[in-house]
Amino acid sequence: MSIIALQKISRLGNLPTKKQFQLWIDMALPKAKQSSEIAIRIVDEREIIALNKKFRNKNKPTNILSFPFTPSPFCPDNFLGDLVICASVVKTEAKEQQKKIMAHWAHLTIHGTLHLLGFDHIKTKDAVTMENLEIKLLKKLGFPNPF
Repeated sequence: MSIIALQKISRLGNLPTKKQFQLWIDMALPKAKQSSEIAIRIVDEREIIALNKKFRNKNKPTNILSFPFTPSPFCPDNFLGDLVICASVVKTEAKEQQKKIMAHWAHLTIHGTLHLLGFDHIKTKDAVTMENLEIKLLKKLGFPNPF
């Protein structure tokens, strides 16, 4: 089972519990990574905009940012990295896309965890691989195809 540090900075209600995040992350982690540590920070738009601008040069809100951690070869670590999720963007997207809010939270958490594991969606082939894995994992959790 992974170790999760959860910081809920957002004042919005109806946020997932630590237990829900635990389930979603553990679903995305391969057996060899099950003892990994991940920090999750639930933030407001002001913070996500600042981070998106600083690290992606985009001056707008986004739903999730993933910050993988690369340990030094001299100091092996089981910390995978940080997920920063904007609660208000998740809520708005779920409503606009007519998705159940917890299904969208689960999808974004799995999506971000896969980024921490090295998955990406810049190239079409990689995007298809990542999306298919997300669909498979969400189906196991009882959630519909998010695409």
